[in-house]
Amino acid sequence: MPGLLPKKTIVPIDFSELSIKALDHAIEISDPDGEVHAIHVLAPLSVMEPGLIYGTESDDERIAGALKHLDETLKDEKYGQVITTVVVGDAGHEIADYAQVSHADLIVIPSHGYGIIKHMLLGSVAERVVRLAHCPVLVLRQ
Repeated sequence: MPGLLPKKTIVPIDFSELSIKALDHAIEISDPDGEVHAIHVLAPLSVMEPGLIYGTESDDERIAGALKHLDETLKDEKYGQVITTVVVGDAGHEIADYAQVSHADLIVIPSHGYGIIKHMLLGSVAERVVRLAHCPVLVLRQ
């Protein structure tokens, strides 16, 4: 990340207001000639999911639906240069892997600020990304 303007920034999007604000912040702090990537991670379906059992739902269809939803969510002109990606897997690992493969300078991720009990039950994607990422991670608190 030369200077203070990252050339390539990754922002995980879960369609929450906080993740959209993180994307806005990433656009503000990134190099105007750089790239901002928005990545959405779909959880893998359980082998007992009805859609998998009956063959009515595939990962490709889920990815296409999520990409369509991303395009609708990010239709504002200010998101015109944002590169969108959807993958399937564990969110923390997929975000860190995507950042490494794309040679990102920075990951900007919101922290939902769950209490200790909810955090213990759900874990924290932001925490896993910080632990696994090869590059700096900016965690935004609400």
